[in-house]
Amino acid sequence: MAIAQSKEVSRGGSATAGAGSAPRRLPLRQLIKIAVYGLLLVNFVFYLVDDWTVASHTARDSWTLLDWSRAFATTLDEAAWFVLLFLFELETYLLDDDAFTRRRLAIMHWVRIVCMLFIGHTVYAFGHAVFTLLAVEPTAATGLCDFATDGIAYAFNLAYTPVNADSCLGLARDSTFYLLEQGTLVTDASGLQIERELAVVDLVEIVAWIVILFLIEFTVRQQDRGITDSRALRGARSVKFCLYGVLWLCAAYWLYRGHWVFAWDEALWILGFIAIDMNIEEWREELEEGPAPGTGSG
Repeated sequence: MAIAQSKEVSRGGSATAGAGSAPRRLPLRQLIKIAVYGLLLVNFVFYLVDDWTVASHTARDSWTLLDWSRAFATTLDEAAWFVLLFLFELETYLLDDDAFTRRRLAIMHWVRIVCMLFIGHTVYAFGHAVFTLLAVEPTAATGLCDFATDGIAYAFNLAYTPVNADSCLGLARDSTFYLLEQGTLVTDASGLQIERELAVVDLVEIVAWIVILFLIEFTVRQQDRGITDSRALRGARSVKFCLYGVLWLCAAYWLYRGHWVFAWDEALWILGFIAIDMNIEEWREELEEGPAPGTGSG
């Protein structure tokens, strides 16, 4: 696999350093990766709490398993991406060739398939949210206080405030109101616009990440075959560069809306996958250099 070839090339055809070899270094980049991965794990806990908070306002006794999975789509998505990132790190940096037995390879492939199913579910959940919000029709209510006894919450920019006789007068910004999430939330025209924008950004983000995932997977498989340069590989690198730019724009939008944790999380994920790209680039350079003179073909 990837790192096995990298180790063999850089150490003269052997994955084990001899007595006269320099000790395995742990460069600053690897320390940064450890920090980034640790922070991503902390962010996962935040998203779990955030999804639970939203579900506390929208959940109903009649919810099916699919409803619950949509409510926790971000948590499931984060978990799947975290596992995929770990697998890429194993494959492109941590493990030697001997570690990739047939059984372990089969396990890794099945874990990838499960992760992709969760990510596919996220695309469904975010796409469902976009189309649902685009189809929302205004209610006949003339004021937010019309909902004061309905036990629902007012939604605005991902903030949820219970609507009651005391709060209804000071919450609304417009006079037209819309029911969301099967009637468990209410918002006005400006709130609906923000909900739609956030849903579209979520969908764009997950699609961009899926394309990046396949491009990295393609690059790893090509270099596994000893192919380090081709028009397809150069195209993959260019597309990835553009998609990282799209993701930075998503982060900028979340900052604009005041969701700095979302922007922070996006930046961490971008850095995490850039670290994987750096592993791949280092491996590519070592493949192109070939074995050290006098060491044989390995």
